[in-house]
Amino acid sequence: MRTLSMFVCVFFYRCASAGIRVSCKVQRQSRGPHIAERRSRHAEDPCGTRPFFFIGGANGAAIVSSYCESKGWQRIYDKSREDYRLKWCETKSPTAYWNFREGEQLLYQIPNNKVLTTKIGLLASLTEYERVISKVNHGRGIRRLKIEEFLPSTFRMDVRDEREAFFSKLDEGDETNMWICKPTGLNQGRGIFLLRTKEDLAAFRSRLQNLSDSHHNKFSSHPPQARIVQWYIQNPLLLSGRKFDVRSYFLIACTSPYMLFFRHGYVRLTCDLYDPTSNNLSNHLTNQYMQKKHPLYSVLKEETVWSMERFNTYVNENFMTDKGLPKDWVLGFFARRMQQVIVHCFMAVKTKLERKLGLFDLIGCDFLIDEDFKVWLLEMNCNPALHINCEVLKEVVPNTLTEALDLTLEIFTKRLNKLHLLPLDSQRDFVLLYSGEETPGSPRRSTIARPCQTLWPKSSQALKNTKKLARGQRTATVSKPGKKSMNAPISGSPATHSPHNPPPACAIKTGSLHQGPQIRFSGAPVTNGTHKVLRTPRPPKHALTRRG
Repeated sequence: MRTLSMFVCVFFYRCASAGIRVSCKVQRQSRGPHIAERRSRHAEDPCGTRPFFFIGGANGAAIVSSYCESKGWQRIYDKSREDYRLKWCETKSPTAYWNFREGEQLLYQIPNNKVLTTKIGLLASLTEYERVISKVNHGRGIRRLKIEEFLPSTFRMDVRDEREAFFSKLDEGDETNMWICKPTGLNQGRGIFLLRTKEDLAAFRSRLQNLSDSHHNKFSSHPPQARIVQWYIQNPLLLSGRKFDVRSYFLIACTSPYMLFFRHGYVRLTCDLYDPTSNNLSNHLTNQYMQKKHPLYSVLKEETVWSMERFNTYVNENFMTDKGLPKDWVLGFFARRMQQVIVHCFMAVKTKLERKLGLFDLIGCDFLIDEDFKVWLLEMNCNPALHINCEVLKEVVPNTLTEALDLTLEIFTKRLNKLHLLPLDSQRDFVLLYSGEETPGSPRRSTIARPCQTLWPKSSQALKNTKKLARGQRTATVSKPGKKSMNAPISGSPATHSPHNPPPACAIKTGSLHQGPQIRFSGAPVTNGTHKVLRTPRPPKHALTRRG
């Protein structure tokens, strides 16, 4: 009996082993030829002293590979190798950061960039930053942005107090607004849905309660996906009747010291005319991933992406007169406003980001303009889409990525050789926003661009004139006794700041799409005969710089 039992056990063991071998063989064959090709490439990985680069993923891979090969570098395919000069990966791997050698290698994506590039991370960072700076006296005339000025009202659903505040706001009768629910860590429109009716809100509330109960259950395996609920802007500016937003680029070329740049991107439009009552998400979300689902995308795809020059021309021709906009509003005020918002967001995470020489990041920033020409920040995305499926993208994306790599490599090389970082020979279309370079022989200072900074007049007469401007008077009168008065606008007055009028003084001047910023301050009062025209006094040196 014992012998029979042993025979049965051996028989089943051999059958199981044979089945496992067969299933493994079938599984290996089903993986496709690309696995075999990758293994053959691993076996043929180059060796020697030439600089190597590794690319993980397909986003921008062809452009990065072409750039590195033009430098004489060789590509490697073994992700475990540590002798690379540049590593470009779509997804962040803990192993890549553990083996990263500071000052010797370049690594794409800052490891903890989620404090800036996830919806909850950005909201939490901005909220904390506003709470801190509200307790600090920054001096007269330096005005800070507030969250509600550029970010739509947002509530975190993973925080009980904010969740209850959102639903209590609805219970009080605020049901006229439409809301959009987004998961915090996803992109390309995945997991997004609209909340427009009482039934939608009630179902969403019940769903959150069920998820909360299941999370507290000790048998639950994973916590629920963290989400935010954001006020949906129902009156967006339309281009030929279609909804749009603007993708701009924020480059952190170096983290030690910080070197930040801004570049114009492109305009993303929907295929269909805008209908706020539509249940089709492709009518509300403008990214290419959503628009590709449209049945006529292959025919309309060239009209779903505009260049910034075309957008600027359209605004000049259709809105400049009716809305009282200055000429080239897109390349002027709108560009400066985007830069101001990006710098503000960076200041909120400046002390949180990991700082090592060789880490760099390219972030996609999405902005929306409403029909009153107010600029809203929708989100910031790590690893922005670098596909070139449209003619405009074929022009914008390769130039953006090539210059970003040029700037990163030049700053990295100068830093290693202990050279001055500025000026940069490779800077063309990117605009310098922030420089943390130390000045020899002086305390460490960081130059920061403040696109809409206002320096208030300090004289008593100027303060009186400023109060008059706040009551709607556009000019100030200053004259000597016995002489006729002369009217002249006060430079730097906050009353002149509006979405239609760019800030006059103490602002970054961007004359064209590819022109870098110039910080200009008005000088001392100018006399004209017997009359004196008030201007904003020249600021002290510390107003131009910020401690690093």
